[in-house]
Amino acid sequence: MEFKRADRVAGLLQQEISIIVQTEIRDPRVKMATITGVKMSDDLKNAKVYFVCDTKKQKKTKEGLERSAGYIKKQLSSRLTLRYMPKISFFYDTSLDYSCKIEGLLREAKVIEDDK
Repeated sequence: MEFKRADRVAGLLQQEISIIVQTEIRDPRVKMATITGVKMSDDLKNAKVYFVCDTKKQKKTKEGLERSAGYIKKQLSSRLTLRYMPKISFFYDTSLDYSCKIEGLLREAKVIEDDK
């Protein structure tokens, strides 16, 4: 199976952005954020960066990441050899919340089944 260039670049961006967020950004709003994925446009000009954090701090974390986007982009340009550095947009990754909800429903269903 062959991967698209956009998928390979997305994986590389995820790895580098994770390192930058965890080790270089001093903004306390983003310290507990974890980068869970990156989706690239096929032309490699736009990157949607997904993150998770404490649900209550979601808005402030997103603000901190958006404020740091210029710094992140600058660091990426010195680490990666891409013709264009993509525009970075941050989005809260709801898949973890969704999976926790499903897991809770499954546990609840099992408890009801066990009571029979």
